[in-house]
Amino acid sequence: MLRVVLINIVLFALPFLLYAAYMMLAKKVAAANVWQGAPVAWLAGAGLGLLLIATALLISFSGGAPGGIYHPPRMEDGVIKPGTID
Repeated sequence: MLRVVLINIVLFALPFLLYAAYMMLAKKVAAANVWQGAPVAWLAGAGLGLLLIATALLISFSGGAPGGIYHPPRMEDGVIKPGTID
């Protein structure tokens, strides 16, 4: 679960990080003044859009086949085998 939360945080923060890197590399502003006049609403919208697109792609292309049967985790020979969808 922590992995999913961290991926979501990184996807949302990515436009902000790219904006800050661009502004500092282009020498338009000093590092202390990067966020003065920044288009925060546009960056937040881009982050939210990126997050929604990634979530939709994850939902669409992961998981088992529709109508599959779920087999829960089980112990075999002292080793826990993960659950599967067949």
